[in-house]
Amino acid sequence: MGVTMQGSKRLLIVDDESAIVHMLDDYFRMEGYETVCALNAGAALQAVEAALAGGRGIDLALLDVNMPGMDGFELCRRVRESLECPIIFLTARIEDADQLDGFAAGADDYVLKPFSLQVLGSRVKAHLAREDRRDSSRDAGVLRFGDVAIDYAARVATVNTSSGVVALDLTRTEFDIIALLSKHAGRVYDRSQIYEEVWGWDATGDPSIVREHVRRIRKKCQDAGGPVDLIETVWGVGYRWAARS
Repeated sequence: MGVTMQGSKRLLIVDDESAIVHMLDDYFRMEGYETVCALNAGAALQAVEAALAGGRGIDLALLDVNMPGMDGFELCRRVRESLECPIIFLTARIEDADQLDGFAAGADDYVLKPFSLQVLGSRVKAHLAREDRRDSSRDAGVLRFGDVAIDYAARVATVNTSSGVVALDLTRTEFDIIALLSKHAGRVYDRSQIYEEVWGWDATGDPSIVREHVRRIRKKCQDAGGPVDLIETVWGVGYRWAARS
């Protein structure tokens, strides 16, 4: 399965149900993408290794969660060791704990089964457009907010502690939220606005996941010895950057 199309984006599709893999493969190839498909985590890791060795890499990954052997969460962690591309989970799981596990593993988004191919296609396009915007608009500056410094070009946030400078272990999405809020310090964004600005689309996902990302950012900053009120909750409205320069 899969076809090479010069200049197209390359998608990794992983699911232990061959019918789903064939369906996604056919749909995305018709949409003009190059596809790399696997029916289990081991084959997926081999496909990633081969893609990197070939110099093209992977532009976006669609991973099933429930697979025998290595599940999608562990596969995501392994893939994150070598890929920075968007990762979308395809899953029938809807419990909050599963979403937390997915974000902790490095996922960017969830799409619940059963799903519409058109909706999934729009999510894929939005993530890829977000990547293009990120690559073309990296700011070359560093902003400092007390003990917190944000290097937008390097996409790194650090905290100056008594033990030295500590880099926060942020996911791609967590950094994007920090970048959005810190560049507009004092402005209040509601969850839907953050979702649209960071994820790049409107009304096709769940803005409530913003709350979990903000919680994780705060905890990582606090664990590193930084301020606990880096991002302030404006009750009934949303969030704003509260760290002072």
